[in-house]
Amino acid sequence: MKINNTAPITEALIAAHGLKPDEYERILKLIGREPSFTELGIFSAMWNEHCSYKSSKKWLRTLPTTGPQVIHGPGENAGVVDIGDGDCVIFKMESHNHPSYIEPYQGAATGVGGILRDVFTMGARPIAAMNALRFGEPSHTKTKHLVNGVVAGVGGYGNAFGVPTVGGEVEFNARYNGNCLVNAFAAGIAKTDAIFLSEAKGVGLPIVYLGAKTGRDGVGGATMASAEFDETIEEKRPTVQVGDPFTEKCLLEACLELMKTGAVIAIQDMGAAGLTCSAVEMGARGGLGVELILDNVPIREDRMTAYEMMLSESQERMLMVLDPTREEEAKAIFVKWGLDFAIVGKTTDDLRFRVMHQGEEVANLPIKELGDEAPEYDRPWIEPGLWNPMASSEFPEVEDYGRAILSMLGSANLSSRRWVWEQYDTLIQGNSLQLPGGDAGVVRVEGHETKALAFSSDVTPRYCEADAFEGGKQAVAECWRNITATGAEPLASTDNLNFGNPERPEIMGQFVKAIEGIGAACSALNFPIVSGNVSLYNETFGEAILPTPTIAGVGILPDWNQMARIGTMQDGDHVFVLGGDGTHLGQSIYLDILHERNDGPPPPVDLAIEKRNGDFVRSAIRNGQVTSCHDLSDGGLAIALAEMCMASGKGMDVDPGDAELPHALLFGEDQARYIVTVRDEDANFFAINAETAGVPFRDLGIVGGDTLTLTGIVSTTISVADMRNAHENWFPHYMSADQAPMAAE
Repeated sequence: MKINNTAPITEALIAAHGLKPDEYERILKLIGREPSFTELGIFSAMWNEHCSYKSSKKWLRTLPTTGPQVIHGPGENAGVVDIGDGDCVIFKMESHNHPSYIEPYQGAATGVGGILRDVFTMGARPIAAMNALRFGEPSHTKTKHLVNGVVAGVGGYGNAFGVPTVGGEVEFNARYNGNCLVNAFAAGIAKTDAIFLSEAKGVGLPIVYLGAKTGRDGVGGATMASAEFDETIEEKRPTVQVGDPFTEKCLLEACLELMKTGAVIAIQDMGAAGLTCSAVEMGARGGLGVELILDNVPIREDRMTAYEMMLSESQERMLMVLDPTREEEAKAIFVKWGLDFAIVGKTTDDLRFRVMHQGEEVANLPIKELGDEAPEYDRPWIEPGLWNPMASSEFPEVEDYGRAILSMLGSANLSSRRWVWEQYDTLIQGNSLQLPGGDAGVVRVEGHETKALAFSSDVTPRYCEADAFEGGKQAVAECWRNITATGAEPLASTDNLNFGNPERPEIMGQFVKAIEGIGAACSALNFPIVSGNVSLYNETFGEAILPTPTIAGVGILPDWNQMARIGTMQDGDHVFVLGGDGTHLGQSIYLDILHERNDGPPPPVDLAIEKRNGDFVRSAIRNGQVTSCHDLSDGGLAIALAEMCMASGKGMDVDPGDAELPHALLFGEDQARYIVTVRDEDANFFAINAETAGVPFRDLGIVGGDTLTLTGIVSTTISVADMRNAHENWFPHYMSADQAPMAAE
């Protein structure tokens, strides 16, 4: 039997669909015949890297994904974690890298829209968003264009939809010149007894199309996202979707209203691969077949083919299995919200995926095999080369430490991101307790007097390049540490694993070792991965991005009145560093900014020490001993002290301690460390508690004045005003100037 071939299936056509010859042979064996043109598109969508995870499944299974707090781990639209009182937090992070490089505004906007749908598809009202953005070097001809477009797209969609952006990252590096990264995170709150899943149930039930109309935007988007860039990049612009946040807001309200009626049996966002992926996943997960009638699909363009309708990634759309007795009630809700509601098919008991168009059967495929029989590769990999050990004494010092601190604060990668986050609505919904710029965003849980959630997103790609295992550990540890620095208990995490071409053994080796590091850290810190995304083939003309396994996490604060902030220290407070002195300069941002070097291994992460120190800090915060808190990361002790001074508007007089290497003491990026400030009357008690807990500490000095004054091994004084001036001016100057500014002198 040969089904409605509207185009000859040639080797060139197979390759254009991202399918390898052996994969096409696999298709022939599965279905026993040549596929139709539409069927070829369906296989291309379901079997590409973006949808099938064919290069990463083996390794993702090794990650810790369970725990007493986990209600649903990976496999659904988003992860679900219990936060008590009958509530849960639903969250996920996902990439929109390739679309954002091709068309930055719409690429970033639809990335935000897609991750929001993943959350509210499960019955949650979104309460927080974050984004982790990585761009090429500031002087590159395309960087400023990408920054402008991506930031505008993130803000344009999130602000109009009405969700606060509470945190994130922005980084520049030449390795992203040809492939920026846009990783979007969203979290929402739902009742634990009202979580909606995608698993279809019941035979002969109506399948309903909800939301906006289908157009030709995004056709082939998932396949495009599963390939590296070359000189044909501009030809891929039509594969980028176009978003409408106002329609999405209506879709949110209509879905949540419908969910309360009991009419929803299963529901799935139409994301990557659109109608194809959503229909197949719903049926396959429920052990059912699906029959679609494309003539009933609402369309906004004339003469759309079956192929185009099945592969369109038009935004703001859902697919639902409906209780047939509630059809009129459900339809009335969507009509009220000005959205399309159309019965486009039904569930069947034959495990087939049938698609009808204009009276013809254009696809008839085994539904389970479309997903379950996708290729799964155990790709060859080699251990990544590690950077040779180097003593900190081998790294150059600086003559003027005050000038060095100002230069670092005014650099592309340490300067304030205020220009970025002030374009986002950070306060909408009225529950934000911390603005971007601190360690983690914090949002009140509506309906509770004191409960709040903390959110952070972290990774240090230069660490991952030098040692993928330690870099993977460090990404988890820093996210966990940032949440802890607010006083919150870290609950669970989501990952967004951005790498180059997995068919290159050295890239696959980076991926494998990063996964091993992430898994070790998540296990040791009780911080399971409950959702996530893998983005591969992030390279252009064979040059890969830095390995960038972004980790985002959620923590819970039982009482936000006990929350710590970065900028709330008071005059007379004692300044403590917890976790030891700085010793490690390998892969430090100090080397990168001041000496244009990336040498040595990254700092090792001792997970037992990380947990011990973090648990102590959290306890001290909740006991009311800490007036402000900040974790140490990029730039080490000196930059952390400067950031606390700038955030509070207060100075410090501190002696960092004795050391043979002042540059390592001030700028070393040793892990598991925090700066806390403590009231004078509590300082001795705090020190005794730290000693009892086995946490190394040093009382550095006192808060006061309007300068950061360093004494002892290094003697320098910098005004808070000068630090703020250097810190705040880089981004606005860069975005308004013809060329990138130099770092502050």
